[in-house]
Amino acid sequence: MRILGILAAIVAALALSAWFGLPPLFSALGLHPDDAGPAYELPGGKALIVATSHGELEPGGARTGVFASEMTAPYYVFLDGGMQVDIASIAGGEIPIDPMSFLWFVESRADKRFHGDAAFRKKVGRSLKIDDIDFAAYDIVYLAGGWGAAYDLGQSDTLGQKISAAWKAGRVVGGICHGPLGLLKATDENGAPLVKGRRITAVTNKQVEELGITMTPMHPERELRAAGAVFESQTAFRDIFANHIVEDGRLVTGQNQNAGTGVAVKMMILARARPKQ
Repeated sequence: MRILGILAAIVAALALSAWFGLPPLFSALGLHPDDAGPAYELPGGKALIVATSHGELEPGGARTGVFASEMTAPYYVFLDGGMQVDIASIAGGEIPIDPMSFLWFVESRADKRFHGDAAFRKKVGRSLKIDDIDFAAYDIVYLAGGWGAAYDLGQSDTLGQKISAAWKAGRVVGGICHGPLGLLKATDENGAPLVKGRRITAVTNKQVEELGITMTPMHPERELRAAGAVFESQTAFRDIFANHIVEDGRLVTGQNQNAGTGVAVKMMILARARPKQ
């Protein structure tokens, strides 16, 4: 089902390119909107990006991991804003990147910058293990998504404890797509589930079904609703082109890969960044 869905999307994209050209058409439809993003700065601030360590859809299945732009777009928003940006993962070490995210018609400006950024690529190749990090030492904790995150972010007790500590310390927390699954085991300052009763968005059941990737153990909309979150989203003729960002206090979430820049900017503003002059 997954392969058929992806092939259908590729065929449709190639057919459309004969009339409109790609990737400009995809951008116009909503993929990676405002990729450059508004400029804010938080000199001396610290941001932590957390990604998956899981690299295949099923045992022996197709390669997956973090969806590149869900890591690269926020990274450059934070970095260009004068922040120290660290990269972590559930197991530490090399973070798998979904090869689909580097296809020519979906690759973002931030992804292209990543290819030529030796320092960033080194961080991704030698990511910090979440067990060894004090999340409360960061102004911002951001959870990247991608299909790999469905296998380990929401299942990690350690991640839940670390997010809880950051929240209780007053830090800004958020993520996009499958990233908000990492909030499921977190608690607030009163010990209640962090997501319960809070407005949140993440990748929709509709997008999962449209792409035919239904074999993953966790689907964000389904799991967050079951945990008591007030789930919000937008739709499009295909939800891969939809975009939605939700801010609930210090919690900022984005629906899918299109929200990376916007979520990062909102998180910086909440962390008291100022517009660049």
